[in-house]
Amino acid sequence: MIQVILSLYWSFFKVGLFTIGGGYAMIPLMEAEVIDTHGWLSAAEFLDIIAVAEMTPGPVSINAATFIGYRMAGVAGSLITTLGVITPSLVLLLLLSKILFTLIQKPEAESFLNGLRSALVALILLAAYSLGQAAIVDIPTIAIFVLLLAASLIKQISPLYYIAIGAILGLIFFPY
Repeated sequence: MIQVILSLYWSFFKVGLFTIGGGYAMIPLMEAEVIDTHGWLSAAEFLDIIAVAEMTPGPVSINAATFIGYRMAGVAGSLITTLGVITPSLVLLLLLSKILFTLIQKPEAESFLNGLRSALVALILLAAYSLGQAAIVDIPTIAIFVLLLAASLIKQISPLYYIAIGAILGLIFFPY
């Protein structure tokens, strides 16, 4: 059990340390750690956790880390994965906050931030592509995707409504 806890902490520490932008940008690295590197979850299980993490209040990356940790090692696992994913940001912000406030005033900071924003968009698109491959697998899921994508492009409303509509359509298209 200690080995699993240490492995969970280290894996999520790396996710927190090497991902700039948080949230959705963390999903590809989290997916690589959880599925490819350790085989803790299947792609479908990971996708289910991401879906629940999106519906739960708070940052999707922290919610996902917490759910994965719980799945792997109960309450101790959820605490350790959450701590692992937030530790790098917390430590870096505490150490660098004074320097960051000084640097952000410089003109070069804008160029640096433009590059980071572009990288963040690329990571979010990668996460969307990866999740899409696992989620959009047949005619009903394609129909739900196209319908909700078109609706979101036409009308800007809270994402919670689209999630709720997707859940209802899932119940309609996939009754059990």
